[in-house]
Amino acid sequence: MRRPRVVAFTQKRQWEAIVSILRILSYFLAGLALIAMPGLARAEEAPKFQVEPFWPKPLPKNWILGQVAGIAVDRDDHIWILHRPATLVDDEKGAMQDPPTTRCCAPAPAVLEFDTDGDLLRSWGGPGEGYDWPKMEHGIFVDRDGNVWLAGNDASDHQILKFAPDGKFLQQIGKAGSTGGSNSETQLGRPAHLQIDEAANELYVADGYLNRRVLVLDSRTGAYKRHWGAYGHRPSDDKQPPYDPKAPLAQQFANPVHCVRLSNDGLVYVCDRVNDRIQVFRKDGAFVKEFRVEPQTLANGSVWDLVLSEDRAQNFIFIADGANNQIVTLRREDGAALSAWGRGGRMAGQFKWVHNISIDSKGNLYTAEVGFGRRAQKFKRLD
Repeated sequence: MRRPRVVAFTQKRQWEAIVSILRILSYFLAGLALIAMPGLARAEEAPKFQVEPFWPKPLPKNWILGQVAGIAVDRDDHIWILHRPATLVDDEKGAMQDPPTTRCCAPAPAVLEFDTDGDLLRSWGGPGEGYDWPKMEHGIFVDRDGNVWLAGNDASDHQILKFAPDGKFLQQIGKAGSTGGSNSETQLGRPAHLQIDEAANELYVADGYLNRRVLVLDSRTGAYKRHWGAYGHRPSDDKQPPYDPKAPLAQQFANPVHCVRLSNDGLVYVCDRVNDRIQVFRKDGAFVKEFRVEPQTLANGSVWDLVLSEDRAQNFIFIADGANNQIVTLRREDGAALSAWGRGGRMAGQFKWVHNISIDSKGNLYTAEVGFGRRAQKFKRLD
């Protein structure tokens, strides 16, 4: 008569044992989660963005954009773009024909200034007296005084131009049609991008589509100060082998050296586009480290442009990956890839050769597209 009680007692002990084992297992798994959590938490902290599909607002005067080859944000959070009016095809400028062949359109001036809502504030640009306007516009930067710097990457474009905010010409560095190689102290070689160290009055140039270097000039006079190539070495103009992700890392920059950016803590970030990498230097050219980005990418390379996040520590790097039509977020500390978003296409939020990227004081991103993208887009930060 007591046997059923024994059976019940045994089943109870077995159940308690199973519960204990499950409890121990749960503690073990929780411990593993805690070990992994720092990395996971950081990954989850990667900023998120949402496209604003109606930015910018429609342009006046029947204007239309060609390839947008530069975008920059100034200290007032105004967004400046540099586009290529000459890239419009015939049926995009039919309104300019004599007689007009269609109602659409006319090329917008090369330089346009917008506010964060997408309203056009100002526009100007093109050939004029006293300077060599580039045949192929490429790269734009706005300094703390509101002056606009731009460059070009045509085979004859070896100059940098500086204008007042209203388009008044102020300065030219270099000369169209005249170049001298990657170790020249007097000439440029199809410069792609530029930024000023305001405290030091130094102009950093990603030089560029012909040369293979970072060039530093006096921003007031244009006088040469220093330059360097990959890993801080002396650059060479010798022909380089095609990029191979399985080969040893290239000891020279490839063409183009496509961007240069300065961080708050005094580092210099350089886009070695075709070699799918970012190289980081101190301001004297001493090499610090490098990050590879989508290293399997062959066509046109993955690192077209980058910006650092707006927080004081600049914890993130946002990369315009033109070949793969996406924005990649890296953790600046170690280059770990945290997110990648976007895809090829022509709809809002998609990309066709996203060429440049910029950021405002609230962390919103702005992108520019060349090729058949031919537009600028705004992506609002959500967190």
